[in-house]
Amino acid sequence: MKVLCCVLPQLTHFYALAPLAWALRTAGHEVRVASTPGFTDAITRAGLTAVPLGHDPEPDPEDDTPEAQEARDALRRGLPKPYDLAEFTPTPADWTDERAEAFEMMVTYAFGEDNEPLLDGAVEFARAWRPDLVLWEPFTYSGALAAHACGAAHGRVLFGTDFLGVTHDWIRRFTATDRLTEWLTETASRHGLPYEDHLRAGHFTLDPLPPSLAVSLDALPVRYTPYGGAAVVPPWVTKPLDRPRVALTLGTSATEYSGYTVNVRDILVALSTMDIEVVATIADPESLGPIPSNARVVPYVPLDALAATCTAAIHHGGFGTLATFSRHGVPQLTLPYDFDAPLLARKLEEQGTGLTVHSDDATGPAVRDALQRLLTEPGFRTRAQALRAEIEAQPGPNDLVAQLEQLTRKHQLT
Repeated sequence: MKVLCCVLPQLTHFYALAPLAWALRTAGHEVRVASTPGFTDAITRAGLTAVPLGHDPEPDPEDDTPEAQEARDALRRGLPKPYDLAEFTPTPADWTDERAEAFEMMVTYAFGEDNEPLLDGAVEFARAWRPDLVLWEPFTYSGALAAHACGAAHGRVLFGTDFLGVTHDWIRRFTATDRLTEWLTETASRHGLPYEDHLRAGHFTLDPLPPSLAVSLDALPVRYTPYGGAAVVPPWVTKPLDRPRVALTLGTSATEYSGYTVNVRDILVALSTMDIEVVATIADPESLGPIPSNARVVPYVPLDALAATCTAAIHHGGFGTLATFSRHGVPQLTLPYDFDAPLLARKLEEQGTGLTVHSDDATGPAVRDALQRLLTEPGFRTRAQALRAEIEAQPGPNDLVAQLEQLTRKHQLT
């Protein structure tokens, strides 16, 4: 069958899709990955066939305004409104004017404007190529509309908690005005299509988080497969160790949202009193000044390879990082700040695999004390190994191909 993967030009969104695309391709299906032209290299470096469509997003001239900085800072405080509803069990009274206004902005910009460069090209390509199945990540509604235009089955591939799907489902059921449905109706009509409810969340959803960490609508499980782009593993990563290795990594969001939210140097100094090796991935190592003798600071190292050698990890709580260390059974200390990282950190702590120190409170001594617990209390490693077993029990991307074929036959319009 023909499979079209649609993704906005965001690496973290694409990396979650890539293993499924590989699985479908190695099973003999034709696979194409559609995004804007500037994202072509990222797709082809993954060994996949790119379809450059539409145009690249225009730089936002207002990105440097105080308002834009305020919006970026808001993401450091967890899920933006109204998606904070996914963090608890809401009631209709929780649908405040503030959340309604925030939802209007989210639909207008995060869905409307962000999909605009890709949308028309995706619909046009789908009508010409006629894919049987379309896979899209939860922000790329261009994929849902492209599938609708050609009668293809389609499904979402999550790259974290399904805060979008959970919140949208609640809004549809408990509020009078659903701006997402209105926007999808308007956009479908522009292409001569009627609104259908499957546009909201696909015919199905694939969730790479294990049940103990997942926050999602009904979803098909798929085992998380780490992929972070083309990479080289340095020889030092696999050399024998004479003391526990601890990773310190704070993710790409630190660069995207104007710097780290913790003082990395203070943390390294505090950890210098411990008999451990710290491997810190820092975009600009020279900015830290003198490095403690027990620390190795590098701009980048393939996370999957590093995680396999670690006794513990300290990180920002992002999905890819958290899932990679979980896959290797590593106890984790999360310093969450942005988007669904606080929610994931809470789920991880409830599962028993780790501890959380919010980035606002992540002083050097606080991080050292929490790490000491991870290294000395055996319950964390026991629970981390249980989480690893839970992940390994999930069907892998290759195992899921037959089910995707069945779902395609079920939902595709003939």
